[in-house]
Amino acid sequence: MTKNVLILAANGQIARIVEQRILSEATFADVNLTLFLRHASRLQALQDNSRVTLIEGDITDAAAVSAAMADQNVVFVAVVDHDRQNRLTRNVIAGMQAHHVSRVIFTNVLGLYNEVGGEFGRWNLEMIGAGMAPARASDQLLEDSGLDYTTLRLPWLNDRDIKYTVTTKDQPYDGVSGSRRSVADVVLTIIANPDKYSRDSIGIADPATEGQDRPVY
Repeated sequence: MTKNVLILAANGQIARIVEQRILSEATFADVNLTLFLRHASRLQALQDNSRVTLIEGDITDAAAVSAAMADQNVVFVAVVDHDRQNRLTRNVIAGMQAHHVSRVIFTNVLGLYNEVGGEFGRWNLEMIGAGMAPARASDQLLEDSGLDYTTLRLPWLNDRDIKYTVTTKDQPYDGVSGSRRSVADVVLTIIANPDKYSRDSIGIADPATEGQDRPVY
């Protein structure tokens, strides 16, 4: 059965890994992509692919986001909502509810629940700064929305190979850094099996980086 996946902020580095793997791996041969981004020309190499629909739009435009939700099965939001009004999160929730779409994978940051300890946890909060409050609000809005959501609490990212541990909301974060390929792998795991990590907030990191007080690149 064909599965329709919408990716918002589709030109991001993790989003592009997800797109490349969906379009090249047999596991995802039944997946069609709708790619929503501010400048569609950035993905013009995909415009002639029969499984790809490009939509040029702004994620703060509620009408545009809602229109993109039509006939989708899974939504991947490939950007963190640091907007003080949480317009992105509110637009996604409203659009999904309007079009009866339930499954969403939403990017966020580590440290939402003070689950990152020690010197690195202190440094992480300092670096995210004022962006933490809207990030936490975004996560709470999702939890309260009634949608079938997964929050991805991303580590500090690098371009290493796939290697990660997943921790749930009630577990200490395991590691400080992880690769973009690892995050993309988790997204693809959920797209392939939408019941995975349902209504949960998960941390993703390379456990070999646990105990470091700064990101590992």
